[in-house]
Amino acid sequence: QDDLKATLTAKNREAKQLSQLEKTRQRNPSDRHIIAESELQRASLDATRTTRQLEETIDNFEKQKIKDIKNIFSEFITIEMLFHGKALEIYTAAYQNIQNIDENEDLEVFRSSLYPPDYQSRLDIVRANSKSPLQRTGSLKSSLRTVQVRKK
Repeated sequence: QDDLKATLTAKNREAKQLSQLEKTRQRNPSDRHIIAESELQRASLDATRTTRQLEETIDNFEKQKIKDIKNIFSEFITIEMLFHGKALEIYTAAYQNIQNIDENEDLEVFRSSLYPPDYQSRLDIVRANSKSPLQRTGSLKSSLRTVQVRKK
């Protein structure tokens, strides 16, 4: 902003010096003419110098802006690639797990839950895992007969 002000000031000074030179030429005294030309030259050099400085400042600003934008987008894309890479790993594992399902084995497990084993084998499982008197008497029927005899 300061560079811009300095450039505008130098340009205005150059324009004023040019108009003064024209006025001096119209009056035609040679001393003033030479002085005015030298001041115009000085003002022109000053304006040129400040214009170059402003152009350099603008150029540096633009370079830095491009670098910053490049860094921001590079970081964003890197983060997005990491995120989507991790998601792809999870989806790949899920896909592989689905492909590893044994359809026949799964169907057998389902069928066995629909059709439980016969009653006698279930009773054997209960006897093997039970601590009740049923296990000691040997059968359910004999236990029931004992209970019925006692009631009479």
